[in-house]
Amino acid sequence: MNVLNKRVTKLLMALIATSAIVACGEKSNTSTSSESSSTNTEAPAKKFKIGVVQFAEHASLKNCHDGFLLGLKEAGYEDGKNIEIDYQVAQADTGLTNQIVQNFASNKADLIVGIATPAAQAAYNEGRKSNIPVIFNAVTDPILAKLQNEDGSNKEGVTGTNDRLPIKQQLAMIRAFLPEAKKIGIMYNTAEDNSLASIKIYESLAPEYGFEIVTQAITNAGDVPLAAQALISKVDALTNLTDNMVVQNMQVIIEKAKEAKIPYFGSEQEQVTLGLVAAEGLDYVALGKTTGKMAASIIEGKKAVEIPIPEISESSPFYNSKTLSELGLTLPESYKHAKDLAK
Repeated sequence: MNVLNKRVTKLLMALIATSAIVACGEKSNTSTSSESSSTNTEAPAKKFKIGVVQFAEHASLKNCHDGFLLGLKEAGYEDGKNIEIDYQVAQADTGLTNQIVQNFASNKADLIVGIATPAAQAAYNEGRKSNIPVIFNAVTDPILAKLQNEDGSNKEGVTGTNDRLPIKQQLAMIRAFLPEAKKIGIMYNTAEDNSLASIKIYESLAPEYGFEIVTQAITNAGDVPLAAQALISKVDALTNLTDNMVVQNMQVIIEKAKEAKIPYFGSEQEQVTLGLVAAEGLDYVALGKTTGKMAASIIEGKKAVEIPIPEISESSPFYNSKTLSELGLTLPESYKHAKDLAK
């Protein structure tokens, strides 16, 4: 009986040991399986990050930004869904502009977009240092702004769209509205390359239309009231560029021009909506859409240098019937097709 008990005990101990080994093996397999499952679980895809810096707060540049979002959306990309956009406005402050693009680089942006020449220049300078591609939007003269090579080819790491003014059409428009006018005044900020480029073209083309260009420089917003008064006293009409400082303070100039009964022409439709006589201008929403589609190409793997910088040339005439009436002017027959933007 004792011998039998000993044998049973040994058998039970052997079974217990075997069960323990199996259990350990199963636990190990479960652990390995769990680890393997954890290893095979893919991390969520990183969203493509775009930093957008808009130099100043005014309607035409906002239209560029809105168009940019539309262009991306049409290409299948939306902020918060499959891309991440950080949109900042620099309030026409170059120091703040530089700070914004530096923050984009620190936050590991995959692309920087600069709206208006000063913002585009800051974006490009930071992009070169940080090896981040750059797209510019609404740059009047990319070559003068050193964003494009002299031969018209792309510089490494940058592409974009220009908003070169249709100056011939603008001069023809002013002549049609004011057959007797001789001198056109232009106010500009000395720090904006876009304005310097446009003035050069105005001065070269004006004699063909019987005009002389009179310029008035400013360096800050505080200069605008006195500069406007001085300029208005010397000319028969004013015309606007896409100068950011001037556009931001345009209401002051509008009031002084109306007091003096001096017709004030614009460079795009938003300016006419605010009370300028008329303008031959680009569609800034369409310009932004083109830029958005260029950004989509970069998201999809294309290099900025491989995307040509298009020449935007289509423009349309706009006028403000209320302003015409206030100044005692009539709409020329050749501009009956123009769009009335009076509110």
